[in-house]
Amino acid sequence: MHRSRLSTLLIDAPSGEVGASAAFWAGALGVPVESPPGEPQFHTLLNCVPGLVVAVQSVEDATRYHVDIETDDVSAEVARLSALGAVEIAEWQGCHTLRVPGGHLLCVIPVHSNEETFKALAHTW
Repeated sequence: MHRSRLSTLLIDAPSGEVGASAAFWAGALGVPVESPPGEPQFHTLLNCVPGLVVAVQSVEDATRYHVDIETDDVSAEVARLSALGAVEIAEWQGCHTLRVPGGHLLCVIPVHSNEETFKALAHTW
């Protein structure tokens, strides 16, 4: 038995355009933006959606949106999503990237939110 939840919506932008993209989304949504300490590739759009991290991410890949699912058992969650039709395409620093039916990307990550948020919003499988 494990728990998981949708934790993050990422707006992936080319590294040369990430600053302008973050400024646009902050202005469009009327929220402040900040980069978490030690993670300059992320530009968090603060207080967009309660319980959900929304951020612009610098990538050296295609412009797109993707989501993260956080879990207390990464292997079990990857197996659960694979049984639903996802295909794992990469793994890096504990993050497993899956391509889901329809072609979108999804990352499965260890729990990043605070314990109270995770406990309140996670599903048990």
